[in-house]
This record gives sequence, C-alpha cells and structure tokens, in this order.
Amino acid sequence: MTPIVRAAVLLAAVAVPFAVSAQKFEPQVGQAGKDVIWVPTPDEVVDRMLTMAQVGPNDVHMDLGSGDGKIVIAAAKRGAKALGIEFNPDMVKLATDNAQKAGVSNNASFRRADIFQTDFSQATVITLYLLPALNMRLRPQILSMKPGTRVVSHSFTMEDWEADEISTMDGRRAYFWVVPANVMGNWSLDAAGQKSEIGFEQTFQKINGTINLGGTVQGGLREARLRGPDIAFAYIDQAGQRREFTGKVDGKRMEGSFRDAKGQEGRWSATKK
Repeated sequence: MTPIVRAAVLLAAVAVPFAVSAQKFEPQVGQAGKDVIWVPTPDEVVDRMLTMAQVGPNDVHMDLGSGDGKIVIAAAKRGAKALGIEFNPDMVKLATDNAQKAGVSNNASFRRADIFQTDFSQATVITLYLLPALNMRLRPQILSMKPGTRVVSHSFTMEDWEADEISTMDGRRAYFWVVPANVMGNWSLDAAGQKSEIGFEQTFQKINGTINLGGTVQGGLREARLRGPDIAFAYIDQAGQRREFTGKVDGKRMEGSFRDAKGQEGRWSATKK
C-alpha cells in the first residue's frame, strides 16, 4: 500500500466517527415544535408536579408534549406506567434512549402523535407544559375524563377553571386540578327511606344547591363540596336539625352515608332526574 493510499484509509477511518457524531440529535432550548417551542422543565419542578399529583405505582401517567422524556421517566421511577406523547420523532427517539439509560424502559414509553388527536382517557394523571390557548383546547377532553383524574400544568392555567392547588418554586408555578364529577341538575334523594328532591348548580368543582323539605319549602345546602367523585353537603331539616352527607358520584347515581345532629347514622342514595 502506497503512502498516499495508506493516508487516505486512515483519514476515512477517522472521519467515520465524526460523521456519526454529527448526526446525533441534540435538542436546543427554544427550538420550534408543532405547537410550542421546546423548553425543558427543571428537575425540582418535575418533582413538585408529580408530588402534587401523588403519582405512584397504581397510576397511568401521560405527559402531553413529552420532549426529552424527563417527566415520563420521573413518573416511571415512582412506579407509574408512564407514556409520553410527542410530535417530533427525534425527540421520541431521544426520550426512548433516555428511558433506557435510566433503567425504566419497562414503565416508560413514548409515542409519536399529535396531542390533539390522541385518546388519553385511560390516564389517571396528566401533565402539561403548554401555552394557555393549548390548555383550553384540551380542557373539554380533560373535563370529560373519569372524575378523580389528576392534572398538573407547569406555568400555565386553565383560565376560569380555578386550580385546586398552586405551588410556587423559584419563581415558577405548578397548577393542580382534580377532574370533578358532573352533578349539575336535579336528583331524587333517598335518605334511609325519607325521600326528597335535591338540586345542584355547578361551576367546575364548585357546587351549591337546594333541597325540597316538603311542599314548597326549600332549604339551601350548606358546605357543599366536590372533589373528583367525592361529594359532601349538609342541610337543616324542618325540625331545625342538621344532617351531614358524604358519598361518591358514579355517573347518574350517587350514594354514601349521613349523620344527623343526634349522632344517628344512615345510608343515602340519589339518582339524577
């Protein structure tokens, strides 16, 4: 082999690693995406978001716009079955590699898809780092999810759907919601055989209402609360006695237990009219 040929072979051998290295994808802060630019969520914010949602082994977590996979990987480390939805195929590959390096490939996976064309109804926890307008586009689908589903957004709100909890760290905010059951309307209430009608008005998780105490007599509900499928309310009956109710909502039915001012307890149920 002549000196010239030998030099050419050595040059080619050296050039190959550089060519492979040059092709490796490295995300850049601020790079354009389908709907938003990419900005990574700081580790401490990721940890706080997942803590607010109490993510654990019984959860199915979905991160909408998962980027490099940081939040999905963190959820998987907590034992959740976690899935990231990301439109950029390079990001999907990067996140998959990151999950493998972190040793959580069994629980963390990534799918190239449009978040607005994705069914995430099976999730028990949703995480977001999107702009307010995008949150609002997703809001109807989120509100139709199973009551009790937990939602956490980094930095951005859901406008008039007020957060159940807000956490602030180093100038950043995380917003937390629990998807509420739908109780709006009139219900037939049976409390240990005593029947009446109850009506609820609802604005997201905030509720109030009235109860028919017989004839045209109406009583206002006291301390009505709704958190996911869990409901509580009280009223003062015609004898001036307070009755307190707690229970769960399941579609067009709710049931639970009540306690009166004398300490007597009983079961109650209600069906939507």
